[in-house]
Amino acid sequence: MVDAFQPPEPADQQGISLDVLTQAYAEALSGQLPASRSEEAGAEDPAAGQLGSQEAELLEGLPLPVDGGAGEDGLAADDPVGVSPTTVLETMLFVGSMDNQPLEPGRAAGLMRGVTPGDVVGMVEELNAKYTSNGCPYKVVHEGAGYRMTLRRAFYPLRNKFYGRVREARLSQAAIDTLAIVAYRQPLTADQVSQLRGTPSGHLLTQLVRRQLLKVERPKGTRTMVYRTSPRFLELFGLESLGELPDSE
Repeated sequence: MVDAFQPPEPADQQGISLDVLTQAYAEALSGQLPASRSEEAGAEDPAAGQLGSQEAELLEGLPLPVDGGAGEDGLAADDPVGVSPTTVLETMLFVGSMDNQPLEPGRAAGLMRGVTPGDVVGMVEELNAKYTSNGCPYKVVHEGAGYRMTLRRAFYPLRNKFYGRVREARLSQAAIDTLAIVAYRQPLTADQVSQLRGTPSGHLLTQLVRRQLLKVERPKGTRTMVYRTSPRFLELFGLESLGELPDSE
């Protein structure tokens, strides 16, 4: 039996989506002001009305590259942090996406001016080097086709203590077998899993999806649903990537 920890229930609160946040920062980088600031400055802003009250509040205090107060790099002269592609990428990774999917380099680059997907790879390396030198408890990991910011394993006990006691659920041997089949041979359809196990496995796949150990995808151009392991699967078994799965005949 393997203990599959159930994550604590999230509080019922409204957050700011990655798209909203990146839009706000993209406008900051391009020198556009949200409606609330344009009105104070008495200037006409073509982007006025595009950002809501939450987004306007988000930009309050942000060092925008406005005329008259910018240095050679386009940032405010007294800016203590600096709005740059690297800090914008760091913000995207910190906030995460609403669908909890890794941030792909192409998507990140598309939300920043003058940045290519190749640049994003270099910025990730730069961030991780900074985190290591500063002894930060987090890092950026490559996951699937993108990146995700995650806590270092040494700090997991502290995280668990912060969230309090978590619920435990045990996986049956049949569920573990099904999970292993998908892990080593993914992506697989439900019929393929059943054939490999020699018995119908639909109910086990549903259980594993509900426990967030598997995820369901539909490849483009098809109507067939396939199963893959989830980020939580890697976390539960202490893996950085699927490449760390032990070799098995």
